[in-house]
Amino acid sequence: MKACRVVGPMWATVKHPAFAGHPLFVVQPLDERGADAGPSFVAIDHVQAGVGDKVLVLTEGNGVRQILQQGDQTPIRSIIVGIVDAVDTGDTGATGDTGSRR
Repeated sequence: MKACRVVGPMWATVKHPAFAGHPLFVVQPLDERGADAGPSFVAIDHVQAGVGDKVLVLTEGNGVRQILQQGDQTPIRSIIVGIVDAVDTGDTGATGDTGSRR
């Protein structure tokens, strides 16, 4: 599981049927301080996240298949499973306010 920030939506006019009804977002992995950490990637949304939200992304295919209950042939590897309100790193207190609609 990775902590990420939702960068923006992604649209696809043609996609695998398993993606039907699931919004696609580009997400940016974050380190423990909230800074960008590594390349961005695409994840489907399962929690009604929005642009700028800090989220938890499950990046393990078997877990994604269990959540979606679509069988063993689901071609989805990353799914947003939670919205992060704050992160306490133990240094100076809570950080990571999403600054968004929550």
